[in-house]
Amino acid sequence: MKTALRLLAAASLLALNSAAEPREKPKDFEPLEAVLARVPTKARARQNPLETDPQAPRAGKKLFGQHCAECHGMSAGGGKRGPNLHSAEVQQATPGEIFWTVTNGVVRRGMPAWSKLPEPQRWQIITFLRSSTGPVQATPGKD
Repeated sequence: MKTALRLLAAASLLALNSAAEPREKPKDFEPLEAVLARVPTKARARQNPLETDPQAPRAGKKLFGQHCAECHGMSAGGGKRGPNLHSAEVQQATPGEIFWTVTNGVVRRGMPAWSKLPEPQRWQIITFLRSSTGPVQATPGKD
């Protein structure tokens, strides 16, 4: 009985000590640059067919609020799980790179694939993110 209590106490101390140590990024974490570097050349070159559609940013804002804001934040500035979509890496990415990333997800970073979301809706989200008004305060489920 005493041995079991000693083992339990030792395990508790080990757990406390490891919890007090600063956490490093998980070993499977990959920087955004690496994610974008995986985009195939053909996908990278795709153009946004809704880029000039005046209704696309508004529709994209609504979709962003419904599908993306939970992780990327309501203003796309980053959230609990998703990176800041105003970052230089994202802003310099081609529409095709963003579309491919949205479609395929980033499993190592916890982003699901949105391939089941209809293609025009994925392009609307990208149009919203690239619109002149920018990703300001998307409202979940509202226009």
